[in-house]
Amino acid sequence: MKIHEYQAKDVLRQYGVAVPKGRVCFSVDEAIAVAQELGGSKWVVKAQIHAGGRGKGGGVKLADSIAEVRSHAGAILGMTLVTHQTGPDGTEVKRLLVEEGVPIKDELYVGIVVDRASQKVVFMASSEGGTEIETVAAITPEKIHKVMIDPGTGLTMDDAQSLAGAIGIPDTLHAESGNIFQGLYQAFWDKDASLAEINPLIVTKDSRIMALDAKINFDENAMYRHPDLQELRDLDEENEDELEASKFGLNYISLDGTIGCLVNGAGLAMATMDIIKLYGASPANFLDVGGGATTEQVTEAFKIMLKNENLKAILVNIFGGIMRCDVIAEGLVNAAKEVSLSVPLVVRLEGTNVDEGRAILTRSGIEVISATTMADAAEKVAAAAGV
Repeated sequence: MKIHEYQAKDVLRQYGVAVPKGRVCFSVDEAIAVAQELGGSKWVVKAQIHAGGRGKGGGVKLADSIAEVRSHAGAILGMTLVTHQTGPDGTEVKRLLVEEGVPIKDELYVGIVVDRASQKVVFMASSEGGTEIETVAAITPEKIHKVMIDPGTGLTMDDAQSLAGAIGIPDTLHAESGNIFQGLYQAFWDKDASLAEINPLIVTKDSRIMALDAKINFDENAMYRHPDLQELRDLDEENEDELEASKFGLNYISLDGTIGCLVNGAGLAMATMDIIKLYGASPANFLDVGGGATTEQVTEAFKIMLKNENLKAILVNIFGGIMRCDVIAEGLVNAAKEVSLSVPLVVRLEGTNVDEGRAILTRSGIEVISATTMADAAEKVAAAAGV
């Protein structure tokens, strides 16, 4: 689950992380009022969407007067902001963050993720703040310093201050930066985050250190423990079809291909998408119906996939284990009849009660292209889609 920058800063503030003064705004008049309340002579007007690269897209502007705050707020609110993370369609800006301007001396990076290889939380720090950390990792990996954190001890002050020194933070700010690093880690740990980063972490010209920008993503599987965080969810920023799918217990992610995929099991779903690519086509979605899909779930899955105007064919790939092939076949038949299927349907069934499942499909009268192996299914669905 993603949240906005201003919300991430609110979370970090609770853990002693210094952030610029500011407030979220939903109108130009509110933006002006916040700037006047903050005082000073410089302000930053920032679009709030769930994507990075906002500055490059024109969504972050520095204002030297209240008149400029008005102008920038008017230009950014309601704009369709396109960044490398939004895709070509962009995202409409519906809220702003207006903050005090701060004099920047250095821009740094700190972030925390779970390293699946070591099965530990890794704290990363770099002197290359303000840029994409993936670019730094690819071009100058030696500039990324890491500490693997033992969950029993957390991030120690020694490790925190060592990282501070490694990325060039002055000795006089090591204690302060150490507290910020520990606060970031504790927020990550307490809130069941999957990502927490400050980019940039700045050293100001008057020797302060603070989070100029912040990003936190949370593990949705743990949100039942955090009802307060669930209230931060901005449904306007989430894919409509993915939200609809979640209501029916479907794991659905929209992609930009033309082959709809309905699969049981995340691993099989990933393998299905891979083999579709191998045969020259592209998946239109990831869709895992799980091990106990009902007819209602299968029907809703078809409805969601068919909303995609680029859809040219659907591949159903089921391995019957907990989910029996005859049960899924009955669901497919009922779903196909209810939604008036308008694209070719390729079905590959294997596993428990596979013969019964295939017989149900044969007797159904719906037009189905049967496949035996995954390769056979991928080849047939690609051909059906005209690839």
